[in-house]
Amino acid sequence: MAADESAPAAVVTAAEIARLAGVTRAAVSNWRRRHPDFPRPAVGTATSPLFALTEVQQWLDRQGKGRETSAEVDLWQELRAQYGDDLLTALGAVGAQLLGTAVVQPLAEPAAAALTVLSAERDAHALYADLVERCIASTARSGGEPMTTLALERIVSAFAGPGDNAAGTSDRTIGTVYDPACGIGTLLLSAAPGAHRYGQELNPATATITELRSRLGGTTATVARGDSLRKDLFPDLRADLVVCEPPVGVADWGRDVLLLDPRWELGVPPRSESELAWVQHCLAHTAPGGHALLVLPASVAYRKAGRRIRAELVRRGLLTSVVALPPGLASSHSLPMHLWILRRLAKGDPDPTNIRMIDLSTADPDAIGTKDGAPTPEQIADVPPIDILDDDVDLSPGRYVTPDHGDYPVEYSSLRDRIQRLAQDLLGLLPELPAGPGRIEAAPIGLGDLVRGGLVDVDGTVPTSRTDQLDTDYLRGFLRSAANTRRSTTASGTFRMNIGSAQLPQMDVARQREYGAAFRRLAAFEELLGEAAAVGGQASALAYDGLTKGALLPPATSTSSGRNESQEAQEQ
Repeated sequence: MAADESAPAAVVTAAEIARLAGVTRAAVSNWRRRHPDFPRPAVGTATSPLFALTEVQQWLDRQGKGRETSAEVDLWQELRAQYGDDLLTALGAVGAQLLGTAVVQPLAEPAAAALTVLSAERDAHALYADLVERCIASTARSGGEPMTTLALERIVSAFAGPGDNAAGTSDRTIGTVYDPACGIGTLLLSAAPGAHRYGQELNPATATITELRSRLGGTTATVARGDSLRKDLFPDLRADLVVCEPPVGVADWGRDVLLLDPRWELGVPPRSESELAWVQHCLAHTAPGGHALLVLPASVAYRKAGRRIRAELVRRGLLTSVVALPPGLASSHSLPMHLWILRRLAKGDPDPTNIRMIDLSTADPDAIGTKDGAPTPEQIADVPPIDILDDDVDLSPGRYVTPDHGDYPVEYSSLRDRIQRLAQDLLGLLPELPAGPGRIEAAPIGLGDLVRGGLVDVDGTVPTSRTDQLDTDYLRGFLRSAANTRRSTTASGTFRMNIGSAQLPQMDVARQREYGAAFRRLAAFEELLGEAAAVGGQASALAYDGLTKGALLPPATSTSSGRNESQEAQEQ
């Protein structure tokens, strides 16, 4: 593969900026919040940003904080030159060299030499952790393998930790940790120091990264390869702590072959609710007295299809808490997320009397999981199960937590600043598209032919490629054309994918990926537009509330008579 030519010549993570300036990462986070002229992220996501090195150096020089360029930046550019977007293979080669083990595709010069120099100067585990952080940001930008962000790692670890953490988890000793969809091991390896860890991962390359991170970090981890739902390789494991950020929106998760599976103690999950299959899988592996923490899309809390299973969670006292998180914390999408905390009662444990709802949906993502970002009493509501068990069984914390606007001017100003940042991000995501010839000169192929040929799966209105010769984003983008939309829209206005008539142009896979990249940016634009609409709604609601309560005043005018401009316009 070729290196990503659209990326800046050199970019740096927040951790590397901290080393350039000789400060902590917390200081860099403060600079970003307090200095309007601090460079905006060039690429990456809200929780894993990458900054243009030249802009950062210029800013540090102006502030008198600059040092020499990090050698890790040069190493990363060499890795991109050798491996392109195949960053998992690159990380595997780096980890193998740090451990002195063999690898199928070893590092080439000068990357190997650069790594040798760096590993002599720095702790191997810390160096590898920094490269993993960069990989998470890069793959999120390019639409690669979804990975748990470091922000989610911090949040899950904080709520899983001992003591009073506002979420109802206990301070009992944690001897075993399990993650059935462990990816590169971010959640599995961060929680409960000293515990033995068990993970299962479908992708062999990411499973290898987990093993390398475990060995470099000196932890004990057993990692199996395979699909945890279809083939559970730890059927007898009961862990003290289960952590998981499962795949989102998987249509074919194995329901047809798992209808009688004993893990479904709350009911067989609907085909469209793969996340509730993971919830029950995690619960089945939770030891008596243990906890399970799952990061899930917010929609799992209220979708109609999952209502019965949610009701059983509540009735049986298995749900301890739900934490609403801000959007943008996941690497693969910018949707709002929830953290569900489950508990398997041990013998003699009292039945829970309330479910704790914590609404951090508008909190600072950089603060959640830190001492300064602990939930306040106004963000917490202890809700009796009977109040949840209505027709909806809605587990969204925002439904039960009454927002408290203690400082209207500060909160309103913060929302306006956030809207301004979102507007800039939206403009950055919307691609510049040069003029085309007016039509695509390519023979069409029918979606039905692709489905019948076993090349495409369609779940409802969502098609997914089953071959590396057909790009999923290219497929989904062209199926949203005006012509295909008309073919799939009924007379009543309902959209149902018309597999028999939907068409798309035939292209080689390289050209497909070019279109797919553009469609991904448009999809990210749409998601961020939804977030902007939500923040705009918060700002307008706060403004109305503040103005009518007297906590906010109308903007000052420059007219000498004191009348506002609207009044003058009406009189003219």
